[in-house]
Amino acid sequence: MFCTLNTHKVDMDKLLGGQIGLEDFIFAHVKGQRKEVEVFKSEDALGLTITDNGAGYAFIKRIKEGSVIDHMQLISVGDMIEAINGQSLLGCRHYEVARLLKELPRGRTFTLKLTEPRKAFDMISQRSGRPGSGPQLGTGRGTLRLRSRGPATVEDLPSAFEEKAIEKVDDLLESYMGIRDTELAATMVELGKDKRNPDELAEALDERLGDFAFPDEFVFDVWGAIGDAKVGRY
Repeated sequence: MFCTLNTHKVDMDKLLGGQIGLEDFIFAHVKGQRKEVEVFKSEDALGLTITDNGAGYAFIKRIKEGSVIDHMQLISVGDMIEAINGQSLLGCRHYEVARLLKELPRGRTFTLKLTEPRKAFDMISQRSGRPGSGPQLGTGRGTLRLRSRGPATVEDLPSAFEEKAIEKVDDLLESYMGIRDTELAATMVELGKDKRNPDELAEALDERLGDFAFPDEFVFDVWGAIGDAKVGRY
């Protein structure tokens, strides 16, 4: 379903993205129990943040406290969303799932088919290094970047500006679209860091990421977030 770095727990802040440190441990979370839940959409916003593993599985990354979903005890962070009202979501990206959930009519009941991560690792303690157990692999400042096409490469970590800009853009993605995707945020920062105005950024996003159809106000906020990070307004 998904992988976490350096913890066996279902911790959405430790999800494996496109980059891992040379000394990181990877824990794979596999499919567990399936469940089907009926949800009454009493508000426009369900309180879900959706992400995906890049291989066709979308799952719940965060549940907003006090939201519609927060009151559903059978729905948990880490659950994979298999279907909405019988429509299979396997192969869908997180933003497609978020859009479908947002378009569901308010005041109606809908059905979610979910699969939770298997809890086989709950009794396993986190591994820790022992002094003198072997040679060190490096300083930990190198990053292994995994690519869908081409070989993996070791690269330097993002600069302080890039890290802050990616974080701010990722927050905007969650606010506007209900998703978190650091790789998408990093691509947007890369496209926008040398643009002179929001219009140039909008053109670059349309050319590279046109399928998202980002609204103008979102693009303007992304431009502002990148600018703030450049001048250190964190």
